[in-house]
Amino acid sequence: MSLSEKKNLMLMVPMLHQGGFERVCVKTARLMQDYYNVFILIFSSKDINYDVSGLNVIDIDVPAKKGALNKVINVFKRVSKVKKLKRELKIDISYSFGSSANYVNVLSRTKEKVLTGLRCQTDMENIRQVKLFCGRSDQVLSCSKEIVRQLEKDFDYTRSTFIYNPLDVEDIEKKASEDISDYPFTGDNVVISSMARNDYIKGIWHLVKAFSIAAKDHQEARLMVLGAGNFDKYRELSKALGIADKVFFPGVRKNPFSYVKASDIYVCSSNHEGFPNAVLEAMALKKPLISADCKTGPREILLSEKEYQDLIDRIPDGSSIREPVEGEFGILVPDMDEHENFDPDVVTEGERLLAAEIEKMLASKELREKYSKKSYERALFYTPECYKDSIHKILTRYE
Repeated sequence: MSLSEKKNLMLMVPMLHQGGFERVCVKTARLMQDYYNVFILIFSSKDINYDVSGLNVIDIDVPAKKGALNKVINVFKRVSKVKKLKRELKIDISYSFGSSANYVNVLSRTKEKVLTGLRCQTDMENIRQVKLFCGRSDQVLSCSKEIVRQLEKDFDYTRSTFIYNPLDVEDIEKKASEDISDYPFTGDNVVISSMARNDYIKGIWHLVKAFSIAAKDHQEARLMVLGAGNFDKYRELSKALGIADKVFFPGVRKNPFSYVKASDIYVCSSNHEGFPNAVLEAMALKKPLISADCKTGPREILLSEKEYQDLIDRIPDGSSIREPVEGEFGILVPDMDEHENFDPDVVTEGERLLAAEIEKMLASKELREKYSKKSYERALFYTPECYKDSIHKILTRYE
C-alpha cells in the first residue's frame, strides 16, 4: 500500500520519557506503520527515553507548567496547535494516551475520528473528566477488563473496549542479556526487584516495610527498586528499619531488564495501575510474581480466566481481596493504603500480609521455580501480533 493510499493516524502522548502508556504508544506506532501514515504527537521532547528511530515524531513544544492558571493556558495552547496540525496533516484518526493528551485530543477535534485511552484507575477518579472523554470520543479504549466494567457500571457507557498491552518477549530477553556494571549483590543473595518511579501510586514504602519484616529471618534477602525520581525518603526509611545495607535504589535505567533478570522475585506494591507493563516484563524474564490487587490489571494477569471470574462473582463491585490468593500465574495480596507513611514504627496489616508472601517465596525454591515457569507461560499470551490484530480491527471501524 502506498503512502497516498494509507489513512493518516495520529497517536498523541504528553512525553516519551518513561512509563507504560508511552511505551505502548511507541509500540503501536511501529505496529501500525504497515497500515497507516503514523504521526506521534508529543507536548515536549524533554528526556526522550524510547527508541523513536524511523518514526515520525512531532513536538509541539508546550511542556507542562505548574500552577492552575498555567495549566489552563497550556491546554489552550496545545489545543490550538494540535487542531492546526490535524487539519494540515489531514488526520483521519486520532488516538490519545493519558488524561492530559485526552483533553487536547477531544477539544482539538476537527473532522477526524477521536479515540481516547483510559488506562489507569486514577483516570477514573475524576468523574467530570471521564464524562467529557466518553461524551466526545467515538470510542474509549482501555487496557483492562476492569475499566470497561467500571465504565458500564458507573457511567452507563458501552462504547468502550479493552486491548491488553503488547509484550515483546524476544526483545526483552535480548535487552536483558546486556552486561551491568553496578549490580551490588552476589549469587548467595535472593533478590527482590521492582520497577517503579517515585510516586505514591507505586506504594514503594509498603514494599520497603514488608521487606524489612521478611529479611529478619532471611539474611540472604535483598531489595532493588529501579525507577526515576528522588528516593532519599526510601533510603532514610531503610536506614531507620536497619536494612540500608540490603537495599539498592539505582534510579532510572534506560535498560532495566538486565537488572530484573539478575533478581529472583518480582513484587508490585502499587495502589493504582492500568495494566502494569513492568509486571508483564518481569514475567517475560521468568520472575515469580507477587502483586497487590490494586485497581486495575494485576488480577487479570495473575489469575486464570476461571479464577478471575470466580473473584468477580464473589466480589462484583471490584473491591480488593481481603486475603492473599495463590493464582495460577502469581500471588495476589490485598490492595494497600495509598497514603504515604514513612514512619518506621507504623506497619499495616497489608504490609504484614505482603511480607508473609515474600517470606514464602524466599523460603521455597520450589515455589519460585513453579511461578517462574508460570510467569513465562503467561507472558507469551500478550504477543505484539495479538495486539496488532486487535488494535487494527478497532481502527478500521473508523476509516
